[in-house]
Amino acid sequence: MSAGHSAADEAARYLAEAEAFEYASAKARQMYRNFMTGAAGERKLADLMEPLVEQDYYVLADRAWPGSSTANVDFIVVGPSGVFLVDAKAWGQVSIDNGRVFQGQDDVTEKFENFASLREITEASLADVGIAPGEIRVAAFFMGKSALRGAVCGVDLVSEDLAIRYLLDRGTRLRPIEIHAARAALEVLFPPIVAHSRPVELTLVEPVIETTFDDALITLEEIEDALLSSIMVKPIEEWMAFLHPDQARLARRSFNGPSRIRGAAGTGKTVVGLHRAAYIARTRPGTVLVTTFVRTLPAVLSSLMQRMSPEVADRIEFSGIHSFALKLLRERGVGTHLDPAKASLAFDHAWRTSGMNTELARIDSDKDYWRDEVLTVIKGRGLTKFEQYAALSRIGRKRGLNGTQRHAVWQLHGAYHYALRAAQVHDFADIILLAEQSLKKTPLEGYCAVVVDEAQDLSCAMIRMLHSIVGDRHDGLNLIGDGQQTIYPGGYTLSEADISIAGRGVIMTKNYRNTIEIADFALSLVAGDEFVDIEGTPSKADVTSEVTRHGAQPEVAHFTSRAGHDRSLIEHVQNLLSVGVRLGDIGILAHTTFAADDVSTALATAGLPSIGLLDYTGTSVDAIKVGTIKRAKGLEFKQVLVVRTPPPAARTGASLRGLGRDRAARARATGVVRGDDACAGWVVGGGCLVKHSGEGRETHLRFLLGLTHEISRRTSRHSFGHLSLARRKARVRPI
Repeated sequence: MSAGHSAADEAARYLAEAEAFEYASAKARQMYRNFMTGAAGERKLADLMEPLVEQDYYVLADRAWPGSSTANVDFIVVGPSGVFLVDAKAWGQVSIDNGRVFQGQDDVTEKFENFASLREITEASLADVGIAPGEIRVAAFFMGKSALRGAVCGVDLVSEDLAIRYLLDRGTRLRPIEIHAARAALEVLFPPIVAHSRPVELTLVEPVIETTFDDALITLEEIEDALLSSIMVKPIEEWMAFLHPDQARLARRSFNGPSRIRGAAGTGKTVVGLHRAAYIARTRPGTVLVTTFVRTLPAVLSSLMQRMSPEVADRIEFSGIHSFALKLLRERGVGTHLDPAKASLAFDHAWRTSGMNTELARIDSDKDYWRDEVLTVIKGRGLTKFEQYAALSRIGRKRGLNGTQRHAVWQLHGAYHYALRAAQVHDFADIILLAEQSLKKTPLEGYCAVVVDEAQDLSCAMIRMLHSIVGDRHDGLNLIGDGQQTIYPGGYTLSEADISIAGRGVIMTKNYRNTIEIADFALSLVAGDEFVDIEGTPSKADVTSEVTRHGAQPEVAHFTSRAGHDRSLIEHVQNLLSVGVRLGDIGILAHTTFAADDVSTALATAGLPSIGLLDYTGTSVDAIKVGTIKRAKGLEFKQVLVVRTPPPAARTGASLRGLGRDRAARARATGVVRGDDACAGWVVGGGCLVKHSGEGRETHLRFLLGLTHEISRRTSRHSFGHLSLARRKARVRPI
């Protein structure tokens, strides 16, 4: 060993030790600065949120991350506007560019991925206490920053000046009982941080913590203004996406193949389907298609989705079934020439040559019955051989046909087919069949799920076409509907479409919208109504297991003229406006387009603005909404007026017993459940005035339309009537 070797070793050891301590010291000082900055930001945010406590909000601070002994969540906010998981950030430089987050020059987007995973953990826990997935938000608040707003990895990015408004702008979403249930569940899922002592090798002088007095970017007055705006009465559109807590779990439920959600009117099927679409889009790659038969409804549903789940709205496609098929064919270069007017003339020609002088006219002289037979029963299934039609059970058709009569129908179908070809046009049924054939040749990629609202109104070919997009994958095909609410001709069974939902059907049985009086009255009108459901079995109306609210019984009065009926209608609207009801919260529904147009004219004469349901897109408007009952499917209004119900057809008692509960009656029954605060119906030809007042959050218009049909059958055909259902509260939408 050379001289000095031992001393050199010791010197090197101490030097290394000194460098290690210097590094540890510098690191500790940096961590100290970081944590002090973060602590100051958290204290500042806590001070900002303090006024929320007086508005029924709970703020849980510094909670443990589930499954972690070290990670924490800065704040959990629970209140009327929902549940928020909040991380306070005190970053010096932060920017959002093209969906990425930068801290200075560094891309720090990945830092938010773990925080975003908290949403799914929280959703699963809160679903057990009835909180919908869409009511949970994950956010990062950047303290000391202003005018910053964005989203990444499912985390909302919000600057300090926008923080309180972000928490309040969603309005009232949770009731007090839901708030308390959510708080209790969250305190278990996110327990308080327990401080553990950690041994240190050095004893340091306790530091003196500096106090800063930075000016707040949002004043107490601004917070008070935000609180005030959050409790103001919202337009009806703010409540149309409300999901009852009992249904939150169903919105998140997973099925290992095609599924169906059914239930009586008032059980909330459509809104469950909407929240289900949002959940699937949030948890699976690909596009979710939401479709229905009513072509005006998708625009409204799209607007609701933008309101309830804007972070996934761009991954959900809303389209009417025919619009979807036309777009598909156009993008694939398949030539079409859709012309409904010329197609109608083609059928008229076929009827004159092959129908009106045959046995078909003796069975039913109304050519529209046979038009429906050809378009929905035959073309709606894509039948190409008479043998197929001869063996068909003809679901949903009231008139039985023997073999000879079916052969006559097939001849009419052939005449119509050739008339269309001669005119070189397609009808709507052709568009669906062309799209189905195209999808068989070239499957469509990019879609992870299809949600079908009012599935009972589609044709067999439509269901087959939609099924071909997603097949039998998990949660792929989601059918929403109720067989008794069919308002279009024809019918089908899922077995015809080669679709099985065995073990994947859910019946919703809780009616939380109607009063007991309305439900009992409506059920008395459809007692004994039987139909063949799309699952292929003869059925009666789905029975609700619970209707919890009471209200007043309906009253009946009489009018003697249409002029009196119209004066009463205008007077009622003006009375609603005088007590603070908004124009845009009133809906007026008629049986026909002509009647709806006539009512719009009457409103204009009285100086009352209106908008047709064909033009309504789901956003708030300062005009009364007017349209047909069919166009009102899926919509809601705080006040609904059902007008100009036509007098009954001149039928014998026997024929009424056979046909009185067919789709015409169901169409009327479908219109009456569209009200929130109240609904009223002016029944022209019904000879009566029915009024209902009661407590509750919604009135069921579908039920009342069935009522108007029965009243019109049982009273004078030359008198005029008005039907009214009034209510005092509104917070949910009808289905």
